[in-house]
This record gives sequence, structure tokens and C-alpha cells, in this order.
Amino acid sequence: MMVRVAYVDPEHQFWQQLEVPDACTLQQAIELSGVLEQMPFLDLETHKVGVFGRFAKLDTALKPGDRVEIYRPITADPLTVPRRDKDDKE
Repeated sequence: MMVRVAYVDPEHQFWQQLEVPDACTLQQAIELSGVLEQMPFLDLETHKVGVFGRFAKLDTALKPGDRVEIYRPITADPLTVPRRDKDDKE
């Protein structure tokens, strides 16, 4: 089955479509994609992962067409950062 693996931060972009076995897990797809070799700073113990914008566990079974995502850590506390109005211009 075909799935995609994605990771993006301000300095890196990774987008890989690959064919995986039918009983593939989220972790297996990440490992098969090669993202961990290209970006050795990624640690599956500390980075959250998910499918189509929803957090998921590494042992989650994938379905054809799923987009596996590796999320960056939050760098600012959303409770302490002031909200910007839509009308604010940069």
C-alpha cells in the first residue's frame, strides 16, 4: 500500500511517498522512509507523531493513502504568547 511520510520545520523539509507492507505500523513507515537517517536529530521517543493531523501511537496500523506526520516540539507556551488579531500587520 502507498503511504506518505512528512516532517517540516523552518530549516528542513521531508516528504516521501513510499510503498509499505499491508500490515505496516506508523513506526515502520517512518523507518522505511529514510527520514531518520536524513535527519538524525529526530527522536521518536520525544517527537510526537500522527496521521492526517491527529496524534497517534507508533504501533498504529496504517491504511492505504495515510499521511504519517512527525511533529516538531512546541517552542513557545501558547498561554503566555499574546494572540495577534487578524487585523495586525507584520
